Amino acid sequence: MSTIQKEMPTFVRNEGEWIGKYILIDIEGKILDRIDSHTICQFPTNSLYSYYQINYYNWPDGKQEKYYYPAIYQDKKLWFNTDNVQGYAQEVDTSTIILWFDYKVVPGMHLYEMLQITPCNNYRARTCHWFQNNQLIKRTLVQEERLRQ
Repeated sequence: MSTIQKEMPTFVRNEGEWIGKYILIDIEGKILDRIDSHTICQFPTNSLYSYYQINYYNWPDGKQEKYYYPAIYQDKKLWFNTDNVQGYAQEVDTSTIILWFDYKVVPGMHLYEMLQITPCNNYRARTCHWFQNNQLIKRTLVQEERLRQ
């Protein structure tokens, strides 16, 4: 068993593919956007990275985006450093993971994300709080289900 499997068992339970819905809201609760998502979470072997995530986003108007999030494992955290973001993920308990990202492409913007995976490992809920210059500007609510193949 690898170190990451021993020290981050909650995070390892997220391995696989997830289909979900994102709803972005402003601080008053007004819906800003709705996005369909497909997320792939992998723990590759023989790689520079301990973890690799690919996010696909699809909007009702046909717009699509794809992002890659490789991470290294160190000190019971996954550390991310891409062209767009830098930050980390760490476990809180057997259901909860906290992520913190600083957005390199938007100075002064960062987010905190709380991710919960259910005991059956088939559902996830995520909440993101977006800050710009230390002010909360929006939230993202995410509901996901494991893709069964």
